[in-house]
Amino acid sequence: METADGRPLVGITMGDPAGIGPEIVARALGRPELYQSARPVVLGDAALLARGAEICGLQLEINVVDCPAAGRFVPGVVDVIPVTALSPAEIPFGRVNPKAGRACFEYIKKSVELALAGQLDAVATAPVNKAALQAAGVPYLDHTQAYATLTGSTGVLTMFVVGDRLKIFFATRHVSLRQAIAELTVDRVAEVLVLADQALRRFGFAEPRLAVAALNPHAGEGGLFGNEEFTVLAPAIERARGAGVRAEGPIPADSVFYLCLQGKYDAVVSLYHDQGHIAAKTYDFDRTVSLTTGLPFVRTSVDHGTAYDIAGKGIARAESMAEAIRVAGEYARRLQAASRPTTGG
Repeated sequence: METADGRPLVGITMGDPAGIGPEIVARALGRPELYQSARPVVLGDAALLARGAEICGLQLEINVVDCPAAGRFVPGVVDVIPVTALSPAEIPFGRVNPKAGRACFEYIKKSVELALAGQLDAVATAPVNKAALQAAGVPYLDHTQAYATLTGSTGVLTMFVVGDRLKIFFATRHVSLRQAIAELTVDRVAEVLVLADQALRRFGFAEPRLAVAALNPHAGEGGLFGNEEFTVLAPAIERARGAGVRAEGPIPADSVFYLCLQGKYDAVVSLYHDQGHIAAKTYDFDRTVSLTTGLPFVRTSVDHGTAYDIAGKGIARAESMAEAIRVAGEYARRLQAASRPTTGG
C-alpha cells in the first residue's frame, strides 16, 4: 500500500500484555523519528496500551481507529486498532495468564487478516510467552509457526538483521544442539541456501553472496575435529551452487560473521541457534531484529522475551522494538521496489 509520502503501513502487535509488550510499544512509538519512515498502527488493546504508556511516564494520545488507513501517523499520537477489550485488572503483570495468551493470538490473527487484505505493508511483533499461549489453548508454539500456518506459507526461514551489514539465516531453530546437528542433512542445508537466496533476491539483492558457517572448530581441520564439513556442508553447498546460488564455505564460525560485517558476504547461514545469536547479540544486542522470510508480507520481531520480571516497572528498554518497526518499514520498501516492473528505454 504505497502512498504519496512513501511511508509503509506497519502493523505492530502488542505482544503479551502481562509482559513488557505494551511498555516497549509505547516507548518505541514515543520516538518521533520512527514516523519519518513508517506509518505505525498498533493492533492490541487501547486500555492496556494506555496503561503501558502511563507506567513509562509518556504523554501520548491513544487514537482508536477502525482500520489502518484511518490513522493520523504523527508523533505524539499512537493509532490503535482495538482487537480485545480487556481491563487492566484482568491482566496483572508478570504472570502466565490464559487471557493474555489468547489476546496475543488474536493480535497475530488480526495482523495476518489485514496484511493479506493489503491494508498493511508489514508487521512488527512484540514478544509473546509460549507458556501463556499454551495455557490459552493456542495450537502454535511461537510467532513463526503461527504466521507460517495462518498464511499457508512453506519455506519459511528466520533471518536476523543486525544494523546495516550483518544478516544471518538459521538452518535449525529452537531445538537442542544434539538435535540440531542431527537435522543438518545435505538436503536441509541445500534447501536453506536456496531459500535464503530467494529471500534476498525478493528484497532487491541482485546476486546475493552467502557464506555457510562451519559446524566444528577450524571447519573440522580436515577431519581431525569432525567430518560434517565434508560429509554434509560441502556437498550441500555444491548442490546449491548448481541451482544458481552464490554460496561459499564452510567457513570457520569464529571468522565468518566478521567477514560478513566487512562486506565480503551479504548473509551468513548459521547452523544452530546460539551460533548465530551469540554473534548477532555480541555485535549489537539492541539492534538485533528477527525477520521471517517466505511470508506474503514482511514480518519482523524483537529478539527478546516478555521479561515478566520487570513488567509493569517502566524500565524496559525499547531499542529493539523501535528497530523492529524501522526494519519492517525498510524491508517493506525493498519489497515494493523489487516488485515494480522495469521499463526499457
